Amino acid sequence: MPLLTIWSPKGGSGTSAVAAACALVLARRAGARLVDLAGDQPALLGLGAEPSAGVADWLAAGPTAPTEALDRLAVEVAPGLALLALGTVPSTLAPVAAAEAGAALGVALRDNPVPAIVDAGLAQVPAARALLEVSDASLVVLRECYLALRRATRLPLIGRAAGIVLVTEPGRSLGAKEVTDVLGRPVVARLPLREGVARTIDAGSMPHRIPEPLARAAHDALGAVGLRPARRGAAA
Repeated sequence: MPLLTIWSPKGGSGTSAVAAACALVLARRAGARLVDLAGDQPALLGLGAEPSAGVADWLAAGPTAPTEALDRLAVEVAPGLALLALGTVPSTLAPVAAAEAGAALGVALRDNPVPAIVDAGLAQVPAARALLEVSDASLVVLRECYLALRRATRLPLIGRAAGIVLVTEPGRSLGAKEVTDVLGRPVVARLPLREGVARTIDAGSMPHRIPEPLARAAHDALGAVGLRPARRGAAA
């Protein structure tokens, strides 16, 4: 099934919120898996306690780790949505082995009958970069910020992205046209920073109600990679 990786060149851009919203929207149509390589999804999704084991443990076992172990690590966080949390065991693999494990994870996720969305965070570690490279599609979350845009120009992985989810803020001089002109990638969704979105994220209540701006951005982002579900209201 399709494997979509979502990442950002700069922290604090809203990558985890966008990934969670996309996974929740997609799950309501046909089920989905959300793979957390950044470590923020349990809190964002309102889990009472973080899973003690997760995808980092699987990756630490190396590229020959059994695929069926991923099913045992998954935790249901909403109807139709299973979370593969980061876990607590840091990988001690050498870079080449870590990259091979990341690629193996990508293959395992693509072979699963349920589509997967990966929150790759900054995509800095070898496993995340390898997984991104074997994904069917990737999206970049970017704020209308000169520093974020400047950093993005230095990353070759930008060229693989299907598009950009642009987080918009009042008073910024940059816009979609400038971002597209500089990076050569289309802006496929826009997420305006609003107080209601921040409150929902901080409260961990997204599984119950996705704020309308975030739901709209998720629908547009999924549509850009061929995963568009039927448009529904923010509370759907």
